[in-house]
Amino acid sequence: MKEKIDINTWIRKDHFKFFSAFEEPFFGVTVEVDCTATYEEAKEHNVSFFLLYLHKSLVAANQIEPFRYRIIDGEVWKYSSVNAAATINRPNGTFGFGYMDFYNDFEDFRTAANKEIDKVQTSTGLIPSLSGENVIHYSALPWLNFTSLSHARNYAYQDSCPKISFGKLRDENERKIMSVSIHVNHALMDGFNVAQFVDRYQELLSNKEVNAYV
Repeated sequence: MKEKIDINTWIRKDHFKFFSAFEEPFFGVTVEVDCTATYEEAKEHNVSFFLLYLHKSLVAANQIEPFRYRIIDGEVWKYSSVNAAATINRPNGTFGFGYMDFYNDFEDFRTAANKEIDKVQTSTGLIPSLSGENVIHYSALPWLNFTSLSHARNYAYQDSCPKISFGKLRDENERKIMSVSIHVNHALMDGFNVAQFVDRYQELLSNKEVNAYV
């Protein structure tokens, strides 16, 4: 479900109109997050570390309202929830696009996501996602410890979906550290909102979901 935001009375009216006129309205940052607790959680419960940190990022994104804003035909809409449109790596080195619904409960999310991963990994080609606007575009580069990242973009297509990419997990001072790149449309949010997301995501990564596996 979604509801339209009245741009004329919106506190971001001027910001929206200013950045909407840009050919490239996206801005991005790369941060480092501490995944130690979540990595241990995945090992303790024999679940996918990728799906666990992906789910926690979706929880954080759904809790930070601007990450649920989208521009459709020049109008701003707020979705009740957003899902994941993720690149799924295959053993042969290629990838395909997968769609994963968001569930607050990790086990529900994991069950549905594993079915999607199996479907993509046993197929060929990109399988372009027809998931709509209420998604976050995700990608993972588990082989690369990056400090910055850019995305291929079709400027003729009006895109307002956030793009989040995860880097290689590395050991540093007995902690598990991972780079995360976050690109968002400046017409819909600012650096303050990205910081809110990063802070909330780190909180979730630092805490084990003690009730998720009961």
